[in-house]
Amino acid sequence: MAQTLRPNSAGSLFATDGKAHPMQDTLLGVTLILGAIAFVSAMFHNLHLLSSWAGLVGIATGAWGQFISETTRERFGLILGLGASGIGFFLGMAHGGLFGGLW
Repeated sequence: MAQTLRPNSAGSLFATDGKAHPMQDTLLGVTLILGAIAFVSAMFHNLHLLSSWAGLVGIATGAWGQFISETTRERFGLILGLGASGIGFFLGMAHGGLFGGLW
């Protein structure tokens, strides 16, 4: 019955391991910011360059962040950023693509 005396720190979705992860947190922040930029700018047809490039870079940083993430909190935020980046990227591609109108 020793387990009843220990706090359940792993039961929370945002539980951490108590250690600092500066690289993972940086990738998380960059992915969330790029995902938000890509998602919002994808709603405007003439901003397809911004949305497609921000989405592409957000997908790359999110994928690398997922590869090196260590906690559920990091993975949860990265999935949100990856989803927003993916939607922004695909809508940007549908509206004109990475180089649409430039070449």
